[in-house]
Amino acid sequence: MATPVPIPGASPSEKGRRPNPRVAQFQRTWYFLSRNTLAMIGLVILVCFIFIAVYSFFYHASSTQLEYYCGSYTGPFSGGTSNATQGCNNICTYPSNQAPPGPNCYAVDPNYEGFVPPTWDLTHLSLGPLPLGSLATTNSPYFFSIYQGEVKGAPWSLGISAGIVLSGAGLGLLLGSIAGYSGGYVDEGIMRVTDVFLSIPGLLLILVLLAAVGSSFKTFNGRIGILMLAFIITWWPIYTRIVRGQVLVTREQKYVEASKASGAGWPRLLGRHIIPNSLFPIFVQISLDVGVIPLLLGAIVFLGFQIFPSPYFPEWGSVSALAIRLIPQLLSTCTLNLGAGSCVVPWWQLLFPGLTIFLFAIAVNFLSDGLRDALDPRLRR
Repeated sequence: MATPVPIPGASPSEKGRRPNPRVAQFQRTWYFLSRNTLAMIGLVILVCFIFIAVYSFFYHASSTQLEYYCGSYTGPFSGGTSNATQGCNNICTYPSNQAPPGPNCYAVDPNYEGFVPPTWDLTHLSLGPLPLGSLATTNSPYFFSIYQGEVKGAPWSLGISAGIVLSGAGLGLLLGSIAGYSGGYVDEGIMRVTDVFLSIPGLLLILVLLAAVGSSFKTFNGRIGILMLAFIITWWPIYTRIVRGQVLVTREQKYVEASKASGAGWPRLLGRHIIPNSLFPIFVQISLDVGVIPLLLGAIVFLGFQIFPSPYFPEWGSVSALAIRLIPQLLSTCTLNLGAGSCVVPWWQLLFPGLTIFLFAIAVNFLSDGLRDALDPRLRR
């Protein structure tokens, strides 16, 4: 018969004393979490994003404005002027139908001066600005660096998403626990208010709050605060209803009745027994919400609401909205140049911002599912 694998934290220590319960719980959780392959993949991706966010503070670019770039283009350009523009960071570019003027230069289509594709040449990475290609309009010699937007946008997107979700989940956990444990008029009052907020479309409520209150805040911190408050107001009812349903089940368990019979008060019952055992559904909901927030920020920016100091703000949702906003211009330009046989599809402008948000959302989803399985004893069997 096979020998069972010992679970860390499940046996006394070598000195004959039982380990610290909190340390033992952490060891057990990590043991089961480390056996979940998808959870480990999600954890690795999130750690990479955290490192990128930390690295962004040492990156030379601005944290609130994408920097302008322009190419040292030497060939004909049908859409405007070439390298005569001032006030931009110069990048070596040349028309693809000509010989490169020197090393580490980017080849661009003669009719699309600003469409600098990503490069597989590692020598470009030492220069820094365009390893992921450019973010450009079809009728302007200016363009932006997608790499800069993704790096400098990491702390904004991670911070705003985490702040909104954790605040909404914390408020919903508190109100849902009180409603589920108390019952009666307290439960009815909290849940009817929750139903009122749930009946209003979340994005519509956010837009109304931003339109009504956001214009009165002229400072950047004030607009970000109003933005996060608007999201939290729309998020807490979901968590309140989830937690209340879980608390109604947990409060009837035998261990809760035993603790109540031993004289424990309601603060101890909620803090030590009911709330810790009602957290598991929240992890799943958090995993769904965190990845949605950058997409909603992009939708708000795309609709024209000025929530950031500039349309070219380095935040993942804002960068994605800027890329999507260029599609109509691209289609019109392609139609004009179709007779000349020239039409460039800047796939990198949509791929890399979208891929960043997708990886962030799927990583949180994998890790949250793994944490739920590791923390819930019923799912570990």
